[in-house]
Amino acid sequence: MTHAKHITSLTAATVALILILTGFASKASAAPLSTHARWEATIEKVSEREGILRVKGIIEDGWHVYGTVMPEYDEKAAVPDPTTLTITPAPGLTVIDADAPAECSEQPDIHFDELMQLNLPWLSGTFTLSRRFRLDDGVKGATIAGEVRYMSCSTKLCTSPSRYEFSLSFGEVAAATVQESESVPEADPGVSTALSSSGSVSKEIIEEWWAPVETETHSESQSYWLIFIFGFLGGLVALLTPCVWPMIPMTMSFFLKGKKSRRRSIADAISYGLSIIVIFLLLGIVITLLFGPGKLNEIATSAVFNVIFFLILVVFALSFLGAFEITLPSKWSNAMDAKAEKTTGFVSIFFMAFTLVLVSFSCTGPIIGTLLVEAFSEGSLMGPLLGMGGFALGLALPFGLFAFFPSMLKELPRSGSWLNTVKVVLGFIELILSLKFLSVADLAYGWGILDREIFLAIWIVLFVLLGMYLLGKLHFPHDDVEEGGGKTGIFRFFLAVGSLGFAVYLLPGMWGAPLKGISAFAPPLYTQDFNLYGGEFKEYADYEEGMSVAAEKHLPVLLDFSGYACVNCRKMEGAVFDTPAVRSMIEDNYVMIKLMVDDKTPLPEAVKVEESGQTVTLRTVGDKWSYLQRHKFSINSQPYYVLLDNKGKPLGAPRSYDESIDAFLEWLQNGIENYKTRR
Repeated sequence: MTHAKHITSLTAATVALILILTGFASKASAAPLSTHARWEATIEKVSEREGILRVKGIIEDGWHVYGTVMPEYDEKAAVPDPTTLTITPAPGLTVIDADAPAECSEQPDIHFDELMQLNLPWLSGTFTLSRRFRLDDGVKGATIAGEVRYMSCSTKLCTSPSRYEFSLSFGEVAAATVQESESVPEADPGVSTALSSSGSVSKEIIEEWWAPVETETHSESQSYWLIFIFGFLGGLVALLTPCVWPMIPMTMSFFLKGKKSRRRSIADAISYGLSIIVIFLLLGIVITLLFGPGKLNEIATSAVFNVIFFLILVVFALSFLGAFEITLPSKWSNAMDAKAEKTTGFVSIFFMAFTLVLVSFSCTGPIIGTLLVEAFSEGSLMGPLLGMGGFALGLALPFGLFAFFPSMLKELPRSGSWLNTVKVVLGFIELILSLKFLSVADLAYGWGILDREIFLAIWIVLFVLLGMYLLGKLHFPHDDVEEGGGKTGIFRFFLAVGSLGFAVYLLPGMWGAPLKGISAFAPPLYTQDFNLYGGEFKEYADYEEGMSVAAEKHLPVLLDFSGYACVNCRKMEGAVFDTPAVRSMIEDNYVMIKLMVDDKTPLPEAVKVEESGQTVTLRTVGDKWSYLQRHKFSINSQPYYVLLDNKGKPLGAPRSYDESIDAFLEWLQNGIENYKTRR
């Protein structure tokens, strides 16, 4: 009865831990529609005629803005604009060093930016931008008006270029002179008439095109599920390693031996499995809580970290291939084992679980490390929680099954050379994955040694060598060459076919094929020197013009919110839009409108709009399209795709970054069918 209480308490604690942390992580990861930055403008009076404008920036956790000075790269690089603080010129007001970047209280941190694929300065947390000004002789006061221009980014997406406007009084300012320095027309709530560039379309139709619509909100549940599944599969793979596999019959025989009842043995095994889950859950969560998801995210995306992790994976790979052995100090595991022997009951079982974690480190370490790197990219507690929870479940589940069905232990294959084969295969996988991290560092430092062709060439060679090893044509130090008499097992044969087949799949990528299956690992397409897979079709860069053409041709609209500095937009274009099937479907059935939210072309006339209780001035074409996206669709990230009818109403749910060609084609086809039903 006492032991049952231990199991019940442990189970309840595990469930409570998962529910509490899941709720906290969900709350922490929710991102409302905003620029993820808050600004506060104040003036410090230095003298009667001189002052300092200070604008305090408060950036949301997990987000950043760019520094006030950006590095110079070649013209191929999509370098985002720096964060700028400007004061609007006014009579009697002189801005000191107006052409120089604003002073910043904090030194930007240099990070490798995954979205931009460049080494860029980030400003995060809280900082202050400053500019000095003075009044001319005889001037008693002035209105200090201006703006901060910036773009907020996380590791997954960026908002549209945004603006914070301010207007403060300095000295004696007459009420009539405030805001006289700039005359900007006020727009109606829809801003359709003021912003329209089409003179041939009636005001009513334009207003209908600009009218806000309801669209489905995007959820990250799919990516979280993938992290959990990836973790679970990692736990199952860890079971097949030489460090863990021999412990299955050893630990289970301990639970089933002696005079303990069948019921007690099963209870002990369940406690053991739950202890493994709790240990790995706490491992992932404690690390995240100590450093914070934002900091871990920064570490995981930094160039230095990627170089270090590349070297670690190579070291583990060499160990798996038989160059040397990696083990933790034996006194650690011996101490835990002794503790388990001295104690009894649940405490003993918990220390046995801890012993398993330590003993299996040399095999589970690289799996957990890769898992946490991917989980940290989510920028919240949810990623590490689900990843480590899935890993622990995959590792602990078999122990519970063997406890319920002890006869299964007799059917398990004994330790032998097949475990070394598993270890060698894992070595190949570690080498293959390590190149992804080296690629990130290569792009950050501009070494130019791992362009897309070189990356793919190395992968092709590694997958071919892996296939040869599985077929018995290649051997490593710890392989038993004599075992099996040179015969190849059926399972190994099919694994070899898969490896060699994947190498063949990679070959077209040497000439620019998108290879959407490895888009998350390979360097971006812009590093490809030779590309035979190009393609383009007619795109309209003006919303009203494209909508007018679609209405005349009686065709639906594919609206693409993009940006010159949007790397994921380029990836979608190369991996999805440039494929023959997608290109032909768009050409034959749609009018495509691509709107660049960072287009710096000035509008013929600046327009002021009311948004979220603030007055926002739209001065450039990019401002206009960014506002259209926020105003009509209540979202401000790119890439963003939506299908519209000729009245500006959605034909289905919108889409964002997703390189699945089949899903994109299905989405386009559904839009065509929905359009026909509305005509």
